[in-house]
Amino acid sequence: MTRRILARIAAIALTATALSPALAALDIGDPVPKFTATAALGGKTFRYSLADALAKGPVVVYFFPAAGTTDCNIEAHAFAEAMGQFEAVGATVIGVSADDIDTLKDFSVKQCQSKFPVAADQSKVVIEGFDALMQTRPDFANRLSYVVAPNGTVASYYQNLNPDKHVERMLNAVKALPKTVSSR
Repeated sequence: MTRRILARIAAIALTATALSPALAALDIGDPVPKFTATAALGGKTFRYSLADALAKGPVVVYFFPAAGTTDCNIEAHAFAEAMGQFEAVGATVIGVSADDIDTLKDFSVKQCQSKFPVAADQSKVVIEGFDALMQTRPDFANRLSYVVAPNGTVASYYQNLNPDKHVERMLNAVKALPKTVSSR
C-alpha cells in the first residue's frame, strides 16, 4: 500500500513538473543575448537591435505566445496604453514571438497601436536565448517579460501565462532602477 501511494505521488509530481512552464534561466544580474531581428512597428518592417535600444536606456523585452490570440491582444493593448509611462522613465519596449513578420505587421498596428515594435523570431534563437520557450508547447514563446538595464543585464523578470500583471510589474521594475540608469 505504501509503495502504491509513493508511486502515485511520484507520478503526480512528474506530471505537475511536465505541465508547468520553466522558470526563467536568466536571473537578475545575468547578461542577456544581444540580438537583432526583423521587427514591425506601425505595419512597417525594420531591423531592430537590442544593443542600439539599450544605448538609449532600459528596455522591456516581453515574449508572447501568438499574435492575435485573446491574451496576447490583451497584453499588447496594455503595453500600448502604458507606453507614455515607459517613455517618461526613459524605457522602451519590444515584444517578441515566433510569429512570422507578416502576422506581426498587422499585429503592430491593430494590437500594439503602432506604439512599440514586435520582433519575429521564427527560428526561436532569441526566444531560446532568453529561456522563453514554452516547455509544454515548444512552437511558442512563453509569456515572459524582462527589464534589461542599459548595461545589458537582467534587472527584473516576470513569468506568468496570465497577461494581466506584466505591464504593471515591468513598469514598477523600470521605476525602481537607479535614476542614472532609468533616465539616461
